[in-house]
Amino acid sequence: MVARVLVPVDDSEMAMRALRHALDTFPDAEITVLHVSGGPSPMMGAATDLALSDDFEEAAEERASDALDRARAIAAEYDAEVTTEVRVGPPARIIVDAAADFDAVVLGSHSGSLSERLFVGNVAEKVVRRSPVPVTVVR
Repeated sequence: MVARVLVPVDDSEMAMRALRHALDTFPDAEITVLHVSGGPSPMMGAATDLALSDDFEEAAEERASDALDRARAIAAEYDAEVTTEVRVGPPARIIVDAAADFDAVVLGSHSGSLSERLFVGNVAEKVVRRSPVPVTVVR
């Protein structure tokens, strides 16, 4: 029985589809929506504002707010509640580490622009290969 499900999200439509799938498939499970703000990288990119922020955690929470608000609204459509978390670091590693505390992971197949996927790598692929629990990838 799947009692705890991790749903990593960004603000993409694929991530929101994954959340809907989790709510449909596991209606009685405790669902945690996780937003990972990428940590500073050699290429810097979108993480620059976090690295230069006076309050790193507050900046990560602010970056996650739109995606988490959308996730809460979707959960409300299902008359469900979700727990939300924000973490900072390399998304695939953070998701895999968090997965150990859950029975399953449900995530979108891809997100972001083509250039982000080329430079950052395919998070879904890394999670599928490394997760200690079953992973469902939603397209």
